[in-house]
Amino acid sequence: MTKVHSGLKALSKLALGGFIAAAMSVQASAADDGPIRIGVMAKFAQINGAAILNGATQAVEEINGAGGVKGRKIELIQYDDQGSASDATLAFQRAVRQDQVSAMVGTFLSEIAITLTPWAARLKVPYIVTGAGADQVGKLVHDNYPAYKYVFRTILPASSTADGVCQSVSDLAVKQLKYKRAVLMTEDAAWTKSYDEALKTCLPQHGLDVAETIKVATDTSDFTPIFQKIEAMKADVIVTGVGIIGNKPVVQWANQQVPMLLMGYNAQAGASSFWKETSGATQGLVTFTAASQDSALTPKTVPFGEAYLKRFSTTPAAHSYATYDAIYLLKNAIEKAGKTDADAIVTELEKADFVGASGRIVFQGPNDPLTHDMKFGKDFVTGVAIQWQDGKQVAVWPSDIAKNKIAFPAFVNSAPK
Repeated sequence: MTKVHSGLKALSKLALGGFIAAAMSVQASAADDGPIRIGVMAKFAQINGAAILNGATQAVEEINGAGGVKGRKIELIQYDDQGSASDATLAFQRAVRQDQVSAMVGTFLSEIAITLTPWAARLKVPYIVTGAGADQVGKLVHDNYPAYKYVFRTILPASSTADGVCQSVSDLAVKQLKYKRAVLMTEDAAWTKSYDEALKTCLPQHGLDVAETIKVATDTSDFTPIFQKIEAMKADVIVTGVGIIGNKPVVQWANQQVPMLLMGYNAQAGASSFWKETSGATQGLVTFTAASQDSALTPKTVPFGEAYLKRFSTTPAAHSYATYDAIYLLKNAIEKAGKTDADAIVTELEKADFVGASGRIVFQGPNDPLTHDMKFGKDFVTGVAIQWQDGKQVAVWPSDIAKNKIAFPAFVNSAPK
């Protein structure tokens, strides 16, 4: 009796094991056939956060409309981080553990991206940063590879942005306008540390003396004393580095009729909604950005801009291009990997050579100082400089793409002092 009973128990265990295995097989099959979940994170009420969400939305709609990823649709799940690192951390954990996303994209604030980078490593989820520019993100991946290999970035790091700003300012301000003296005005944030260092070295090498670097707190509301100080220095141009406080200095520059051109980088000024947000005060502002609607950087740039304008009634900002390209990079990686396994996706992303809306995207390798940042320069991602002229963004640099010349607001001196 005991032997028979033991045999029945053994058969029961085998049957139960077979049932569980079958159930797991069905579940895995269903997961393989179901939607691919990708999370997008930013502070969506902010102009750059909206640009991130819109870029992701457009890419997902296009991909799903064309049949998805080998027949599987992408499900875009939104996480509003409210500009808070703690909120972002909780949302990131929920996205992976509860919502079971296969990848994350987005993040505008560098402080948040720096906080989330170790979490992407702990949770082993591909994370493409599409808005935060602090060089520290790429350095973290380099210094902690392979643990941090899951983090990539499709927005230029601050040092590359500074390189683009320096080149554009050199061609426009020094060579064309004959400017000789500048003041560097940047917000006090994580991303501007390497940005400042690069420009303080690069601009003088191109013939533009930097009289002073003025750091501005991100909660500054009155720029009057700052502009008064800059005017007293008799500078020819103000080279900016702002993202969080993009509209306040622009509005007060125009209202106070500061007689110097604003050039450099303003993250918010890349979207056409910035004209309305500043009530037209952005007239004459020049900013380096990823691309523009009239700059055919690749065959995808202009069509993307036109479709984006039609879909969202605004032109894309740099973060729109970055997030749009990030979703397509993930699509290609998943298709080539044949699965949504994180390590397999990372392997394919590292091999990527992708022509996107912002340029040709190739990621730097583990031996490069900014691992998994995009290669910058000729034949890769280069960026453009645009100027606001009569309510429109027009490309003014580089000369082989841009067909427009610098225009001056009535209160700005066109000639050097």
